[in-house]
Amino acid sequence: MFLNAGPVVRCVMLLLAFASLVTWTILIAKTVEIVRLRRELSQAEDNLEQAETLERGERLTQDCRIARTLVVAAETERMRSVDIPDDEEGLKERIVLHLERLEAAEGRRLLRGTGLLATIGATSPFIGLFGTVWGIMSSFTGIAAAKATSLAVVAPGIAEALLATALGLVAAIPAVIIYNHLARQSAGCRAQVADITSLIMRLVSRDLGRLRSQRTRGTVVRFSQRDQQAVAE
Repeated sequence: MFLNAGPVVRCVMLLLAFASLVTWTILIAKTVEIVRLRRELSQAEDNLEQAETLERGERLTQDCRIARTLVVAAETERMRSVDIPDDEEGLKERIVLHLERLEAAEGRRLLRGTGLLATIGATSPFIGLFGTVWGIMSSFTGIAAAKATSLAVVAPGIAEALLATALGLVAAIPAVIIYNHLARQSAGCRAQVADITSLIMRLVSRDLGRLRSQRTRGTVVRFSQRDQQAVAE
């Protein structure tokens, strides 16, 4: 039926076949990415649960890019604010704002490529329908030229045209299902990132509480080497 179809219908079928190939390629690629990322985020959560300070949390999250980025961002903001030690609430607010921006960026990164699935799922049936309409028009034109209306003359052309609609559904239905599946998986990853952000803020609050307690008791606060360099600058 593909070989007997007209050039326009053939192009429509090839386009739909390519869209289906793209759909399954995105499924494989995103599944591998999400599975690896969820494993790394779970390990990072466990490590941050065991960390006592933010600096130790940074060392324990070396193997997870997202967690390390969030920890480094919090540590960087803390070092930049070391010259205003009494602004604890302001420091927390600045860290939260920075981490929220990084969370949003990671959420966009996770959804990258899934928009194409939504486009394929929404447009493939209509592309297939266009091929069907065009094929039926060509069939009726051939019938008029042959001046014959028997089923043997009409059926092959209509069957070839309807194949385009079938291919449109074959491309659209998996695209919609895969899109919803990846959206749920991405939402799970974003939830894990939010949990890591909460753990980081807990470490920040814990460090600030220790510093406040030491200042209250009148003890000497020993800054890390990074904080000493920040003060010197």
